[in-house]
Amino acid sequence: MTPKLLITRTLPDRVITRALTRYDVTLREDLEPLTEAQALAALYDHDAVLATLGDAFTAQVFEQSPAPRCRIVANFGVGYNHINVEAARTAGVVVSNTPGAVTDATADIAMTLLLMTARRAGEGERLVRAGLWTGWQPTQMLGLHVTGKRLGIVGMGRIGKAIARRAHHGFGMQIAFYNRSRIDDPGLPATQVDSLADLMGSCDCVVIAVPGGAGTHHLIDAEALAAMQPHAILVNIARGDVVDEAALIACLQQRGIAGAGLDVYEREPDVPEALRALENVVLLPHLGTAALEVREAMGLMALDNLDAFFDGHEVPNRVG
Repeated sequence: MTPKLLITRTLPDRVITRALTRYDVTLREDLEPLTEAQALAALYDHDAVLATLGDAFTAQVFEQSPAPRCRIVANFGVGYNHINVEAARTAGVVVSNTPGAVTDATADIAMTLLLMTARRAGEGERLVRAGLWTGWQPTQMLGLHVTGKRLGIVGMGRIGKAIARRAHHGFGMQIAFYNRSRIDDPGLPATQVDSLADLMGSCDCVVIAVPGGAGTHHLIDAEALAAMQPHAILVNIARGDVVDEAALIACLQQRGIAGAGLDVYEREPDVPEALRALENVVLLPHLGTAALEVREAMGLMALDNLDAFFDGHEVPNRVG
């Protein structure tokens, strides 16, 4: 029997075309994530779900479906904090993700935000678009010269390492990092520090690259932000709730740090007006993997996980 597959949001044509060759596909065209009620229905109505960011596969959903028809949730994305993996396992549902496919693209966005924030590019573009630029001046919009500066990375997984290599080899930056476990990688041009406070206080720029979830919720809080130097900038390409957004807004308003570059938000797509009103912040609409070939690779990897499961093989990117 052909497995019945729900794809929760529109994916690139190449991914849909391949899915149709093997699965009885239901393609959901709604742009919003699945609600808990919709996620519960998906578990009862389908053999598999290809889910993505924000789809609410919570503990409550799995508790209400102790023996679901669905046997695998293949997440489109590396982050899966919207899926309660332990509850899925208890219900007998496998969970997978798509690591590797997103690494370079996400690291590129981190560098984009780092450079845009340091050099005040967003502020400068707004000036030009508003017709307020009066011409070049020697002291106009002076920013931070990143070459040779000290970059701190919070979280040294695949993406953290890709950021470190770009920043060190491309811009001669000195790299320090904080990670919950020790990292032994002789080829990594970076030095591990023992505490988050030490990292935040000693670096000119800090990039957040940890996974989302309960263990990292508000890891970057008011205390961590207060440890940063006034000229420093913060970049977040992880998950929005890793940073205490209210504390960050207060810090930026008070010029506790020079600026921030954000691709993710605590309650996205809601971005507080107080944050949008600030000039010393660059705001992107979660563009970390927004390149066609990357999104295709993510979708094809999710299908590889599904194919392996239904072929009776080990799921290559199983997380639960």
